[in-house]
Amino acid sequence: MSEAREKCAVFGIYAPARDVSRITYYGLFALQHRGQESSGIAVAHGEHITCYKDMGLVNQVFDEEMLQLLKGTAAIGHNRYSTTGGSFKCNAQPLVFDKHFMRRRALALAHNGNLVNALELAQVLKRQHGITARTTSDSELIGLLLQEEYTHGDFEQALLKVCNMCRGAFSIVALTSDAVWAARDPWGVRPLCLGAIKKGHVVASESCALPLLGAEYVREIEPGEVVRLDDQGVTSWRLDKPTERKECIFEYFYFARPDTLLRGSEIYSMRFRMGRQLFREAPLEADIVIGVPESGRPAAEGFSAESGIPVREGLVKNRYVARTFIQPIQSMRQEGVRMKYSPLNETVKGRRVVLIDDSIVRGNTTREIPEMLREAGAAEIHMRVSSPPIKHPCFYGIDFGTREELIAARKTIPEIREYLGVDSLHYLTIDGMVAATGFPKDEFCLACFNDRYPIPLPRQMELGKFIFESSGGMDEENSGSPYEQPVDLLGDIAEEPEN
Repeated sequence: MSEAREKCAVFGIYAPARDVSRITYYGLFALQHRGQESSGIAVAHGEHITCYKDMGLVNQVFDEEMLQLLKGTAAIGHNRYSTTGGSFKCNAQPLVFDKHFMRRRALALAHNGNLVNALELAQVLKRQHGITARTTSDSELIGLLLQEEYTHGDFEQALLKVCNMCRGAFSIVALTSDAVWAARDPWGVRPLCLGAIKKGHVVASESCALPLLGAEYVREIEPGEVVRLDDQGVTSWRLDKPTERKECIFEYFYFARPDTLLRGSEIYSMRFRMGRQLFREAPLEADIVIGVPESGRPAAEGFSAESGIPVREGLVKNRYVARTFIQPIQSMRQEGVRMKYSPLNETVKGRRVVLIDDSIVRGNTTREIPEMLREAGAAEIHMRVSSPPIKHPCFYGIDFGTREELIAARKTIPEIREYLGVDSLHYLTIDGMVAATGFPKDEFCLACFNDRYPIPLPRQMELGKFIFESSGGMDEENSGSPYEQPVDLLGDIAEEPEN
């Protein structure tokens, strides 16, 4: 129960003979774990692009009536958590860009990740084009730059140029009247994959979305790759920047669903191996192993397999309560833990318990679980964490933006053990975690553990996720952005071309 949240899920489909809005709905449903603040779908039909989005979960935002209205040949979708820009309706995606003179050039865009040169891009827009962003999301900057470049040439050239201008983490899906586009930053920080569906193709943040759609996993979109999905199939280009793979390790031990394939390997197996490594690094005697549902379970099973200590269901999760970290106020997070979990008293009473979790970020909600297990009668509680101590902020799309938020940056491991109220505490080492993935250490971003940021950061990044609110980058006079009107379908439809 890491108390961390990742920015978003993106999805795209080009399949003129299919019900693209419904397929996108199910794709977003499968990717709900990546974003629970807002959801949106944009569809292309002829020269029109229509978009609907609102705050809430996928099945709260969309119903049958709305899906019937969203007819088209291609679509993109988005589930959001806020990292740059707050949790406001105006920051919901996809964003639609529709200049009145852009005949046949409507554009919609959705973005997963975080740009570290957002202020620089905002200055380029203002100085060169006289444009000020109207939301507080870095994603709008990408779309505004694309819109300006798109007026002058082919979209593939515009997308390549703008992606080469962006520095940071981005997995992008974009929609034009005749194609779906996808792009991944040269470091490959955030995941993105390609799938084949009957009479078309899809792109998605994770491969776990594909089986629900009857789609086949083809491959990942490579770092620094741009692809187009259209009547010709799949066309690919490369960005100018040299590829230097630096994937976010958080995807491997927490964010991605266990059935997701990353680089062709299943996440569950990697987390199982992390659990095995935990016991090798810190063996002990105990009666039962309990994994914090759901993300702690694979590592708990691996720990049990390596140690011979039986794994048991010691915590029941209320599946109708959303993740505690979706609440923006910390006091609400803490109150949510007891709503979310209940201990099985007969399982834990009088027993020495090994409690396995995937990570500890702030620690405020984590400490509630050992307390509940003590109340249920556990004789001992030994905490094992299948990731190293998180000591440094992330600037590439995970919502812990300051050192002050991170318990491991403020306390030693013995102090954390005392704070959590457990009998022993061990974090998996960096080398042990990476070895469990089966991939080279130098191909991961490990900055939140070792302070080595692979993508250079400007000084302004210390402002964190609310960088535009802090810098005045938002156009206050136009803060009533057209993007914040989720039910105004006409406001997101490209102008009808003259006959």
